[in-house]
Amino acid sequence: MSQFFQIHPQNPQSRLISRAADILRDGGLVVYPTDSSYALGCRIGDKKAQDRMRQIRRLDERHNFTLVCRDLSEISQYSKIGNQEYRLLKQLTPGPYTFILKATQEVPRRLQNPKRKTIGLRIPDNPIVQDLIAAMGEPIMSTTLILPGEDMPMTDPYEIRPLLEHAVDLIIDGGYCGFEATSVIELDDGRPKVARSGMGDVSQFET
Repeated sequence: MSQFFQIHPQNPQSRLISRAADILRDGGLVVYPTDSSYALGCRIGDKKAQDRMRQIRRLDERHNFTLVCRDLSEISQYSKIGNQEYRLLKQLTPGPYTFILKATQEVPRRLQNPKRKTIGLRIPDNPIVQDLIAAMGEPIMSTTLILPGEDMPMTDPYEIRPLLEHAVDLIIDGGYCGFEATSVIELDDGRPKVARSGMGDVSQFET
């Protein structure tokens, strides 16, 4: 059965953040809040935890996992970005956007789109996530918590708990954080393209 931490959304308790980071380092699968909805997360490159994420969401091999990063310096470590992409990311982060970019060699092959060699990256505007990534010292490999057959992500940790308490190692209750997935912007071929319209405003890319 999973652990259940109630973490303050604005002033996260460092003791609980540290324990959550330890669970991730030990191969745990965690439900955590972002600035758009709740997500599933594990340590980069942890194949067993990644397979558990695929099983929960019934994802195929083409699914783009996302590396949730603390800042732009982490994004530049895991993706190839030019000046134009950097300016756009600086404008829109932190915020409810996922960017599809060409992956660097730092990204394990099984996390990349097998044909396009891309990876999703994002910087959420959420103190819990920011503190958790800082405690980890690396991004969290993630996917939005949308259960099979559903169109919208899960938003209530007290609804998540009975459904997933035997499938994950930790559920973080960080309060209400939205009910819409991120907007996904593809930046891997030189021109921004909206792959999914979500919580982040995408009007500038549709004109």
